[in-house]
Amino acid sequence: MNFTPSTEMQEFLRQLNKYIDKEVIPREQELKGLPWREVAPKLAPMRQENKDRGWWLPQIEKEHGGMGLSVVEHGLVCAEIGRTPFGMYLLNAQAPDAGNMEILIQHGTEAQKQRFLEPLLAGETRSSFSMTEPEHAGSNPVYMSTKAVKDGDEWVINGHKWFSSAADGAAFLIVMAVTDTSPDANLHSRASMILVPSDTDGVKLERNISVMGHAGDGYGGHAEIYYDDVRVPVSNTLGGVGHGFTIAQDRLGPGRIHHCMRWMGICERCFDIMCKHVASRELAPGRTLGSRQFVQGWIAESRAEINAARLMVLDAAWKIDTLGKAQARTEISLIKFFCANVLNNVIDRALQSLGAAGMTDDFPISGYYRSERAARIYDGADEVHKISAAKQILKQYL
Repeated sequence: MNFTPSTEMQEFLRQLNKYIDKEVIPREQELKGLPWREVAPKLAPMRQENKDRGWWLPQIEKEHGGMGLSVVEHGLVCAEIGRTPFGMYLLNAQAPDAGNMEILIQHGTEAQKQRFLEPLLAGETRSSFSMTEPEHAGSNPVYMSTKAVKDGDEWVINGHKWFSSAADGAAFLIVMAVTDTSPDANLHSRASMILVPSDTDGVKLERNISVMGHAGDGYGGHAEIYYDDVRVPVSNTLGGVGHGFTIAQDRLGPGRIHHCMRWMGICERCFDIMCKHVASRELAPGRTLGSRQFVQGWIAESRAEINAARLMVLDAAWKIDTLGKAQARTEISLIKFFCANVLNNVIDRALQSLGAAGMTDDFPISGYYRSERAARIYDGADEVHKISAAKQILKQYL
């Protein structure tokens, strides 16, 4: 097992690190607080520059215009670009688009790829993933109320979703809906995924959901949506009728690698801010905050946790690369809850070390504190992943 990247990848990571430090992080204050409709045009030239030099779609195979990286290599890239909120977007690797691209490549028809996938790969459009419902537990996707009923060669969709990622401004949504309503239907084959253009009659974006006082919009926001007699062709079914749950599982496996390594990028950013601050912040003449044992404990614990989490993610990525997603199932669950907790720990310590300044928007930590608490909930709550991992481990002993 060797996580050392190739010479070419090491050079790319070095250039990427320099790019984030010199060109992206300095622009964060300028863009902070602006609505996404104003941020996106300001980032467009930077995206085009990255696309022109081949820093584009690190999660996608070369045959589809991507960089063709292994899962380990993509994880290392995510750790670099994750140090800024705009990093993933600047390389067209942002959620939910990255996952939507992957399932369209794997399960889409040629017509679906031409209409929905190609503009997404080119960075000309954005997409949304619309699965979670307010009336049902998001941790159990086999239970949902949104239904799609066949009427001739069309689906008629009715339902209520929320936390539909990046729906505001998306060109289309991938909607998970029940298509087999018979009482004896298999729970894991009741639902299908359906491609729904956002401008279809009956699609109503009710609101962008405010999260801890921040009304998200565009990329990074989450919407509540009503589907009221929404009609789309049956040919918009992704991967076949009844395959919704299977496709959802396909989407989440590698996606958790992306998230976890992005979180390590956030951890490194917060750790760096914390260390620089405590090393220079004077409590009294000749005594810095970093001389206090409490603070030294935070630094040691954070460094150990980040290193451990990073190695765990690379181990899971290596298993996906060499053995496949199914064989890495336990490791994927382990990193999801472990890394989410490390992320929360490091952010909290960094904020505490800065004192009142950590609560302000002069530093990115307060924004991370607000947005990344959700890491322990989305893509499967911590508790669900712990149970799943434990069951897989105990199978060896039964």
